[in-house]
Amino acid sequence: MDQIAFGTDGWRATLDVFTDERVRIVGQAVADHLAAAGHDEPVAVGYDARETSEGFAESLAEVLAGNGFDVLLPERDVPTPVIAHAIVDRGLAGACMVTASHNPPEYNGVKFIPHDGAPALPDVTEDVVARLAEPDLLPESERGEISRVDLVRSHAESARAVVGGVAGEGEGADLSGLTVAYDAMHGSGRGVTDALIESAGAEVVRLRCERDVTFGGDSPEPSAKHLGELVDRVTDPESDIDLGIANDGDADRIAVVTADRGVLDANLFYAACYDRLLETDAGPAVRTVSTTFLVDRIAEAHGEEVYETPVGFKWVAEAMGNHDALFGGEESGGFTLRGHVREKDGVLMALLAGSAHAAEPFDDRVDRLLDEHGHIAAGKVSLDCPDDRKEDVLADLEDHIPPSVCGHGVAEVVTLDGFKLLLENGSWLLVRPSGTEPKLRVYAEADSDEAVAVLLDEGRDIVEPLI
Repeated sequence: MDQIAFGTDGWRATLDVFTDERVRIVGQAVADHLAAAGHDEPVAVGYDARETSEGFAESLAEVLAGNGFDVLLPERDVPTPVIAHAIVDRGLAGACMVTASHNPPEYNGVKFIPHDGAPALPDVTEDVVARLAEPDLLPESERGEISRVDLVRSHAESARAVVGGVAGEGEGADLSGLTVAYDAMHGSGRGVTDALIESAGAEVVRLRCERDVTFGGDSPEPSAKHLGELVDRVTDPESDIDLGIANDGDADRIAVVTADRGVLDANLFYAACYDRLLETDAGPAVRTVSTTFLVDRIAEAHGEEVYETPVGFKWVAEAMGNHDALFGGEESGGFTLRGHVREKDGVLMALLAGSAHAAEPFDDRVDRLLDEHGHIAAGKVSLDCPDDRKEDVLADLEDHIPPSVCGHGVAEVVTLDGFKLLLENGSWLLVRPSGTEPKLRVYAEADSDEAVAVLLDEGRDIVEPLI
């Protein structure tokens, strides 16, 4: 049990550690957590496209059913947001999702999603961890039933209704006349995201939409270095493709590719989508400390508020609920909309991306926003730092905050998540610990790529001597 360590909302490890025996221990902890909270409703167990995921899901289902819960298993591997939606749609007690998201194939993981469909907050995951124990199953006659069900259809119907509503298009977004290239990266978005876009009227060109349990020998991470073919297809001057879309392995995140920019920076994607939403709706935005201030400028122009959270979608989801936010997201590519489940959803966002692009091409909208609100550039670097040093380094950093960075005075220091230095010229520098790796992250935003590079270099110079 000492090998089971929950991170943001679950446990992830390489397959030498992530074993069936330990997965069953997690299943028992989840069952005991739900029972202690008074839940007796059914539970869903989803799984991604990895070779081992379905078997681990079946083991979790056996343990949960062995504790008296009826269990719903999907008919095939599905995106994490499909499972989160099923919880709310069907009034379930919660769900487990077997996935290692964007990690390479030698990893797997399990997330616990509570009854509200939003990411589990620390008090929930801490309670689950406190209950880790060997499975203790009821007699056969008292166990719950395990059923295979279609969970994709209702999610697709909800996505069409939500995007259609905010786009002012009634019960469904209209993507007629749009040609979209979709890259599933061999993950669980295949046959789900592409089908949803196609059902809205778009012509879809499919890339890596076959299941491959090794993800082509790579990580299903939708970053520029992994999306070469998609970028080439969309940016080709002879191409008739309007937009490129990719999901990560469990399709809770999105990347968008445009003809002029290639992989669109997620900060700019956030800003463009929020701007589009505000054309037909109103409401505040929620963003993490590492996400662009361009969102704030757009909100201010519309008389709206922006709520800043620590990094981690669980905090975005919590703030969205507290403030009835229209849109929430983070610079790593996770977003969701008001009216949908408060979990990042790359399938839903693919439909919104298509709808936004149909209304005004992303490149045109981004150009306009930068003209109106000022150019922004962003970047980040990672510095190796053992987990047991992170707390001490940040404590030392508190005593080494410089009065100025790159010749610009520090106007304010935000300590919501690490240290964010707001500079007098409107740029900023953020240092925070990674929640998933033995690293410190250094982020910067300024009005040019050159200024960002200088900020990151100075940030590195400030932090490295303390590690």
